[in-house]
Amino acid sequence: MPQILHLALLTALLTANGFDISDALIPARDIYWGGVSKDGIQSIDQPKFVAATEADFLHDKDRVLGISRNGIAKSYPIRTLDRHEIVNDYFGDESVVVTYCPLCYSGMSFALGADSVARTFGVSGLLYNSDVLLYDRQTGSLWSQIMSRAVSGPLKGTEITPIVTANTTWRDWRTRFPETLVLSNDTGFLSKWRSSPYEEYQRSRQLMFPVANRSNLYSNKERVLGVSVDGAHKAYAFKELREHGEPSFADSVNGADVMLEWSEDDDYARVMGENGKEIPSVIVYWFAWYAFHTDTEVYQAE
Repeated sequence: MPQILHLALLTALLTANGFDISDALIPARDIYWGGVSKDGIQSIDQPKFVAATEADFLHDKDRVLGISRNGIAKSYPIRTLDRHEIVNDYFGDESVVVTYCPLCYSGMSFALGADSVARTFGVSGLLYNSDVLLYDRQTGSLWSQIMSRAVSGPLKGTEITPIVTANTTWRDWRTRFPETLVLSNDTGFLSKWRSSPYEEYQRSRQLMFPVANRSNLYSNKERVLGVSVDGAHKAYAFKELREHGEPSFADSVNGADVMLEWSEDDDYARVMGENGKEIPSVIVYWFAWYAFHTDTEVYQAE
């Protein structure tokens, strides 16, 4: 009886949020209601930007997501993304969606392709492995951020392409890209938060929602740099990077030679491929990386 009641409640919540997950690629029992309705967290669909010289609301140590693409550099303050989670944007003529899940500390952006000029994304109010499930407004399909694919709806199984997205300090991003644009505080929505609403959660070892897979190799919220190459995954814990000590070193992921670069001052890391170009990666809590990638390789300092 309790299981039937749980499924009935889950179905009611999902119906209230307006999504059909009867044929989802992920188990329905592992999809949780995040406590808000569909679009209860409002995406930014008409982003406004200011020049770096006008971004006096940012301090050196503030975290931003940064993207340099098509000759354009933009940064998105994480304290704004804490409240909105999604920015539907363009880099020139290319449609890009910028996403951030505060529960997983995962900032990922996606190029939407030539056929998706009209596609925009919103926050479903649902979670899988404590990670945000997006939805596209054109088909109502649900998309997993970390899986980078649609998990239900008409586009089920469709993948979206991650693009290089830095999770770093404003000081670092501004130094590397002095002409960067900055997402304005003028989001079109009122915010009652003066600081991150997730500060207590970030300090705690506890999770707010269940996840399917757990590992005690690191504490839940140890930050790792996660990278995937041809379907294989590897995690670089910042704890290991500090122990290694060097700001750059050679390594391999799925047989491919890479160079890992990191900055302790800016709490930032990235992976460069054999061709010298940066490979898309994500800085994320360990629990979330492992929940989606139980087969992950793990770098350990010698």
